[in-house]
Amino acid sequence: MLIPVILILVLVLAGVGVASFINRTKSNNMDPNQRTAGSAQDFFLHVGALITFYTSAIALITILFEAIDYAYPKVVNVGYYGAPSISFQVAILIVAFPIFLLFAWLLQRSYIKEPALREAPVRKWLSFITLAIAGGVMAGDLITVLYMYLDGQDFTTGFLLKVLALVVIAGAVFLYYLREIKNLISAGERNVWRVVGVVIVVGSILIGFSVLGSPAKQRQLRYDNQRVTDLQNIQWQIINYWQQKGILPNTLAETQDSISGFKVPMDPKTKTSYQYRLTGPTSFELCATFDQPTLASRSSAPYQLSYPMGKIGENWEHEAGRQCFERTIDPELYPPTKSLR
Repeated sequence: MLIPVILILVLVLAGVGVASFINRTKSNNMDPNQRTAGSAQDFFLHVGALITFYTSAIALITILFEAIDYAYPKVVNVGYYGAPSISFQVAILIVAFPIFLLFAWLLQRSYIKEPALREAPVRKWLSFITLAIAGGVMAGDLITVLYMYLDGQDFTTGFLLKVLALVVIAGAVFLYYLREIKNLISAGERNVWRVVGVVIVVGSILIGFSVLGSPAKQRQLRYDNQRVTDLQNIQWQIINYWQQKGILPNTLAETQDSISGFKVPMDPKTKTSYQYRLTGPTSFELCATFDQPTLASRSSAPYQLSYPMGKIGENWEHEAGRQCFERTIDPELYPPTKSLR
């Protein structure tokens, strides 16, 4: 999300710079009081409105994309535990979108008091930049669809929904600013646009949370994700203990190492110990209590973890509640160090 924001801000600042230069050139013959009123306050409102608008639009698109990716995951996706978070994007919308509405309202008040401000270079430059960005997004969507069709690629449901979301949002922005530049929007129509914008933003947030889960569920998923990571670390320490000594530890406390700095992790929520039990000379069991089951849409492929955390195909899927994972060490994959000497 950061790169699109930076690119848009660069365009905005470039447009503002050109508009400011033109405005200064034209203001030489203006009354000094008019120049002050029409340059500082309106400049701030125009730039603030556009920046908060772009930020809100990108956050809105990100929320929809995350929800679509989660509801319709790609078949080639590697299995991954946990759902993507939209908390940051929601926080942006909650703060930035009302500020945008406030700036837009203040601008309309200034236009009513001074109709000549509608012709300000800053307003025109920023509006045309927005039109160019919205038009570019729609053209890019069309190019992508045609490319995938000509290349013989499949049109997945997730891809089509993303295209639809971009076309609807970019098309609405393009239509609004096109009418805004031509001064065709009445006060009643402007209120309708505001209501539509609020409905889209609130609806997208609700859709995102309904698909990805509430903030409380997200916290539980983060706890569960940390539990899986902890069990992976413990498992590797047990394997390392086996390779160094040729036997499995009797308790997890024996795997602690003051030199490497490893300390047996605790459950991130309850602060209790994970359960470990020997089941044979080369086998053991690790147990933890989870808040949520492994997400169904992400469990079509096994976890793929890089060595030393685990071998490819290692299974960490679980249900809600207490879950135990049985492991058996293969001496050929993890030969004891003593046998190599």
